[in-house]
Amino acid sequence: MRVLGGLERRPAVDCPSWVATLLRQPWVMPLVRICLVSAYLIGGVTKLLHFDAAVAEQVHVGLHPGWLWAAMAILVEIVGSLCIIFNRFTWLGAGGLAALTVVAMLVANNFWSLEGAARFMALNSFFEHLGLIAAFVMVTCLASSERRSRV
Repeated sequence: MRVLGGLERRPAVDCPSWVATLLRQPWVMPLVRICLVSAYLIGGVTKLLHFDAAVAEQVHVGLHPGWLWAAMAILVEIVGSLCIIFNRFTWLGAGGLAALTVVAMLVANNFWSLEGAARFMALNSFFEHLGLIAAFVMVTCLASSERRSRV
């Protein structure tokens, strides 16, 4: 039996056998890691290719100097995504992306200062981002326990 996230992992008995079989496939976790960071990787590459627009975006949400925040976002989005995709320094990539997400939550999804439909949309986005942060914690736990089980 494998240890996963500090807990002993037993064969899945609470899900259908076809689900357990699918989850054991070697391509599943790499695909999941790519999917998890896809928005960040695409966002980082897009910002890199359109740096002036990335700077304008940072200034628009009140982050100054815009060029510095844009450069940091690009670096974190691309490098952090690659760390998670390749399952190397996962803690660093996930931590960087989580920190970037916290900043985005606080400056771009400030639901507490909005009303009506805008408040609803910002509140929803805030909690979607919170879910991403939780996923970064989980992918770090998985990577850490995978490394421990190989040692």
